[in-house]
Amino acid sequence: MGGKVKVVVISGVCAAMLGGAGYGMYNVASALGGTGVGSSAPKVRTGPPDKDEVAETSKAFFAAWTGNEPAQAATYTNFPEDAEQLLTAYGDDAHITGVRIRPGKADGATVPFKVTAQVKYGEKSEPIEYSSELTVVRGVTSHRPLVDWEPSVVYPRLEKGDTLTIEEAASPQIEAVDRDGRVLTREKYPSLGPILDELRQRYGDKAGGRGGVELVIRHQDAAEGDTAADTTLMTLVKGRTGKLRTTLSAGAQAAAESAVAHYTNSSVVAVKPSTGEILAVANHRDDGFNAAFLGELAPGSTMKIVSAATLIDHGLTSADGPAPCPPSAVWQSQTFNNLAGMTPNENATLADSFARSCNTAFVKFADDVRPDWLTNEAAQHFGIGRDDWKIGVPSFDGRVPAPGGPDTAAGLIGQGQVQMSPLNMASVTATAMTGVFRQPVIVPLSLDGREAATAQGLAPGTSRQLREMMNRTARSGTASGVMAGMTGVIGAKTGSAEVDSQTKSNSWFTGYRNDVAAAAVTEDGGHGIDASGPIVARVLRSMG
Repeated sequence: MGGKVKVVVISGVCAAMLGGAGYGMYNVASALGGTGVGSSAPKVRTGPPDKDEVAETSKAFFAAWTGNEPAQAATYTNFPEDAEQLLTAYGDDAHITGVRIRPGKADGATVPFKVTAQVKYGEKSEPIEYSSELTVVRGVTSHRPLVDWEPSVVYPRLEKGDTLTIEEAASPQIEAVDRDGRVLTREKYPSLGPILDELRQRYGDKAGGRGGVELVIRHQDAAEGDTAADTTLMTLVKGRTGKLRTTLSAGAQAAAESAVAHYTNSSVVAVKPSTGEILAVANHRDDGFNAAFLGELAPGSTMKIVSAATLIDHGLTSADGPAPCPPSAVWQSQTFNNLAGMTPNENATLADSFARSCNTAFVKFADDVRPDWLTNEAAQHFGIGRDDWKIGVPSFDGRVPAPGGPDTAAGLIGQGQVQMSPLNMASVTATAMTGVFRQPVIVPLSLDGREAATAQGLAPGTSRQLREMMNRTARSGTASGVMAGMTGVIGAKTGSAEVDSQTKSNSWFTGYRNDVAAAAVTEDGGHGIDASGPIVARVLRSMG
């Protein structure tokens, strides 16, 4: 970005809540001196701060902040270095002045408050107003009452590794539109917020716009050192907005947003199998992470689409060939079981075991599957795991390693070291349906001349058998309840992936209807039909 003021990295953890009316108004005239509330008390105090300590500490902190004394305000926190950096950046880099704070009624040790101030750039000045909160805790070594430091104390949308600054934007603002020209905004489609930021950063200069001057949050992962697109908070000097056409469908996007809203920590992606165009992407997460594109999670039994293709392509069995389903299976001292209540079937075909999602049937093939077969099938035929997708924004392209050992069996049922995102599984489903791998895109390749990833795709016989097995799963197998009543050409696969730290498995589901394929995951959501199934079904039904 050009013309940026110096950047200060903010550390801490983000947490924010809205505050209410309160007990007074503090401004520059009420700045307090001293090194901290209660520092002169000779008696060492323990336990949570009392009501008076909460009031006195927050009052002193607010007074120093509004008095433009960042070093002094930082002494009232339990992480003074981090606090001083951010409070200094607040005035010097973001040019926020005339700060006035109205505290609300304390709820125990937590004090909500409202901030009003001015953001200045040259002769330009714009008002800013927002709500946040702070919590007073007992210092571990000092035993003083201190503000528990978090970046969100200063501004509620700040997270670990963020910076706050004014910059002359190198990337002009964009007006993103869907495939039919309908405007897509973060207000109407909240999941698109970080994606629109990325699209602006990458394509703002190609969409016919001109940059302005803005107050922004600059994001950075302090642990990884990676940066994401800036988040604009305020435009001080307007540029010219450019128009950017995407592959998204406003109707599908609305359905996706509505569907994930019912399930916490859920994500869904829909693609058009005939072209690879992304039709919808939605997340319901408190952390704002775009898990739909960037998630790295074991896909559970949805991976059996790739596993079945591996078995067919290497001649180990076929849809109508044998795939017995015993009650348990052992591979290199590791025991694998089926879901509770599944009746064993020693005479099952691959189609039978696929439709019922029998784990042991696939594990039994581990004796015959070479460690790299699943890896090669995923990469060469489904385009997965090669880290070469160029969809238009950052994406995870899947991971199917060839470790050998117990993970050979685990990989066949989507556990072990196999990792996918909903975007990956939607693409896998699209490839299974059409027999052709078409790398997903969210903006046309021609926009910036990028080259799409390629893969061999599937042999016609393999694709036909996968379609037959997925259709059976949707009509009479584990996905039949979710897909009931759905017309057209349909197919599906359920999945659940166990995670050691969770009480329930991650819920996975992928399916297609006519020329739409969609996949979803809900962390800690249970079986595939419990959470992700209804999400995918709602998206598929929305597309007629």
